[in-house]
Amino acid sequence: MTFKTRWWFDAALVVAFVALTVALLHGHLLSFDQRVADWSFAHQPAPIYWTARVFNYLGQGGQVLMPIGLILTGVLFYRTRSWRALIPFAAAFVLTYITIGPLKIWAGRAAPRFDGPDKAIMHNPAASGVEAMSYPSGHMGNSMVWYAVMALLLAAILRRPLRRWETLAVRVLPVAILFLTTIYTGFHWVTDSVAGALLGLFLARLIERIPVSWWALPRSRTASPV
Repeated sequence: MTFKTRWWFDAALVVAFVALTVALLHGHLLSFDQRVADWSFAHQPAPIYWTARVFNYLGQGGQVLMPIGLILTGVLFYRTRSWRALIPFAAAFVLTYITIGPLKIWAGRAAPRFDGPDKAIMHNPAASGVEAMSYPSGHMGNSMVWYAVMALLLAAILRRPLRRWETLAVRVLPVAILFLTTIYTGFHWVTDSVAGALLGLFLARLIERIPVSWWALPRSRTASPV
């Protein structure tokens, strides 16, 4: 059994996410979040801030992540001529849609840039709509899932496992940059980003459990279409 197939780690991710959520509901870690946000707001020279804003687009689902995922899916579909090539993209879309969005609405937490009172608390009565959708971080949750899917699709297209540096470039570096920029720019609290990373990694591991041999094998010239 490999590390990727060990369910105890998936369970640990869920437990950590639930524990963090319960802690925030009971008022823990709020002062920590606020201190980090205050420090960030006090250290934002224009060149660094706008550089961080640009890099933060690495986590834009509709503008960056999904289009790239769709392009790679199209390439794999062309290679295999099989509808199964659509599975990773479809799984990522469905899993993120039914988890991250509803959790944001339920948590009702405002972002650090919110101007109202008690902005760090969960279920903030002073915030509503898009102002109360900070927890968990969609940037982090989506990026953990979509960059994992991109890595899967690239490996399938190349017909070989990604090398270590390729994995770091596709899966690790973008989410590390996002983690820092979402906090530094004030789009999310530290705990928002941690929660998004925990949830996103759990969802990514679910997708990675789909056997690659089932959805990524190129069609042979003599095989009938799937």
